Amino acid sequence: MKLIFEKGKPGRGCSILPPCDVPGAAIPLALARKSPPRLPWVDENEISRHYSALAKRAFGVNDGFYPLGSCTMKYNPKVNEETAGLGGFTGIHPLQDDRTIQGALGVLDAAGRYLTEITGMDAMTFQPAAGAHGELTGLLLIKAYHAARGDNGRTKIIVPDSAHGTNPASAAMAGFSVVNIPSTGEGCVDLAALRTAVGPDTAGLMLTNPNTLGMFDPNIAEITSIVHQAGGLNYYDGANLNAVVGIVRPGDMGFDVVHLNLHKTFSTPHGGGGPGSGAVGCKAVMEPFLPRPWVKKTDGALCFDHDRPQSIGQVRAFHGNFLVVVRALTYLLMMGKEGIPEVARNAVLNANYLLSRLLDTYDAAPAEVYKKGVPCMHEFVLSLERLKEETGVSAMDVAKALQDKNMHPPTMYFPLIVHEALMVEPTETESLETLDAAADALLEIYHQAQHDAAALHAAPVTTVIGRPDDVKAARDTEIRYRFQ
Repeated sequence: MKLIFEKGKPGRGCSILPPCDVPGAAIPLALARKSPPRLPWVDENEISRHYSALAKRAFGVNDGFYPLGSCTMKYNPKVNEETAGLGGFTGIHPLQDDRTIQGALGVLDAAGRYLTEITGMDAMTFQPAAGAHGELTGLLLIKAYHAARGDNGRTKIIVPDSAHGTNPASAAMAGFSVVNIPSTGEGCVDLAALRTAVGPDTAGLMLTNPNTLGMFDPNIAEITSIVHQAGGLNYYDGANLNAVVGIVRPGDMGFDVVHLNLHKTFSTPHGGGGPGSGAVGCKAVMEPFLPRPWVKKTDGALCFDHDRPQSIGQVRAFHGNFLVVVRALTYLLMMGKEGIPEVARNAVLNANYLLSRLLDTYDAAPAEVYKKGVPCMHEFVLSLERLKEETGVSAMDVAKALQDKNMHPPTMYFPLIVHEALMVEPTETESLETLDAAADALLEIYHQAQHDAAALHAAPVTTVIGRPDDVKAARDTEIRYRFQ
């Protein structure tokens, strides 16, 4: 496919901008371009066809099964887009007088109230732009809390070895030292290792529950209590909240801070680089440190409160990805108090059904748990280590082969504690027929590996781009167009 710069000819173009209806302003010569921008000479027809062709090369939730583990790639209802596209939301400016944006402030206020109830928190900010940004914000709250109490010796954050990679990265960015603790054979936190790790230098613990193996830690209350007894705080990574939303609240598990991925659990657009929203909630003792400004009601009207002396400041310009919050609030209102728990129940049901179709053929981790008949939560992890040893077919080969069956691959090689891992999360929005088709595809690939491994090493063969040379792509990257 040609780049748009390789299409068209000089002199072609189209008029797509309306005439300017305000007086023009002269640009100072010091800021003016010395030469015109090198834009492609294409007409509207060519532009339309070019971007339509690009869209056909992309694969999204609207195209097919997208079981990307720990990413919750659920369907985004179109009603979310309808409300986010209303002129009263899209036509406002973040610097408008608060009296003129009461509807927008109402969205932030209502979404905050609903999400604090769902999570068991007392306050919520929507400034963070995505999940990892929410992690950093939550860790800065923990840091500010300890500093305000004069407890400056708390410099360490405890992170399990099954955690998302952003957890230790965020902790390091916030200025903490990271202490890794191992998981048990059942994939949960090692309580003995945790007790050894905590101490007067413990600032907090970062934990995902259910964890990345799809296991709900049965010792969660004891885990958070151990950290509290040592004077630390507990941080809940909300990446896997879809498994328990409306059923169990992080605040009731003993967590003090939580970040939510609105672009996961609450069905706003996900993938393609955003926009996301990493809303952060916290208990009342940490509320003074939340980013400013804060939405509050004064004299019967909502307004932004900038007078927050203990705030960690702003973590993003203005008020976050506001239209993502509009989408999430729409989803909450459409689902209602009864529908939200049903999300979790169906997510867990779908994951267990798909796993049950595969367990007689594939190895699942942690094997010790599944041998006891313990169910998974919203996702599960397959280990293809034995398959690779017997046939040479790797997790990468299976993932590539799924693309030939019009399915997006699961998350590969994660968590790191499972060799040749595929992490599968079907979400609650997939039908029984889709799950059966996915199971059939994975079983067909497994059996093909026994007698035609070479074909799987070459997959995918039906996609626009076949299997790239990963080493060459990493070492000889060409990402910009070079003008002649």
